[in-house]
Amino acid sequence: MTALPATTSNARLTAPLSRAKVGMASLIFMESAFFSAFLVTYLYYIGKSPDGPQPLDCLELNLVLVNSVCLLSSSITVVLAVRSLARGAMGAFRLWLAVTILLGLEFLLGTGYEWWGLIEDKGLTIQSNAFGTNFYSLVGFHAFHVVVGLVLLIGVFILSLFGCINPARDHRRVDVATWYWHFVDVIWILVFTLVYIVGRVPQGAAA
Repeated sequence: MTALPATTSNARLTAPLSRAKVGMASLIFMESAFFSAFLVTYLYYIGKSPDGPQPLDCLELNLVLVNSVCLLSSSITVVLAVRSLARGAMGAFRLWLAVTILLGLEFLLGTGYEWWGLIEDKGLTIQSNAFGTNFYSLVGFHAFHVVVGLVLLIGVFILSLFGCINPARDHRRVDVATWYWHFVDVIWILVFTLVYIVGRVPQGAAA
């Protein structure tokens, strides 16, 4: 008589979580399709801007490397946040989540500073040539997703401050939410490789 209620209770707990996993996985799959289109378009137009600023003349690695290290490090800190939550260590959870948010903000501010330099010093705008159009579209699309991920993380952080996050009940749900942040980080590896490494190779050398 007691086994049935326990089974029913477990089913009620796992079903919503399974739906959350499927929903997040579906969202990531859909967003991956969008990014694939942007990446392929950027790859197709490499070296096809005869006039205007060129990647090798505009794109510098110093600031971008710092931004990249910060963003990729945030995948480590968000994992530490989830593990802390699973242990019930709310203080450590908030600390690591706050660090993750700060690293994400640094990436956005660094990207904005890079764009300001490209526009003011290099004369590269979205209307300059095909390179400018595809660069701002691809990197901007990724930056938009970083903003969405930050909104999600900040929402979780605020909920934790008001005592709405229960470690025993919610740590798996928070873990699923962080999948999106890991997705944003993985996409940046692809964007960085294509834009700042492949895209900066002189056309003659690439041929």
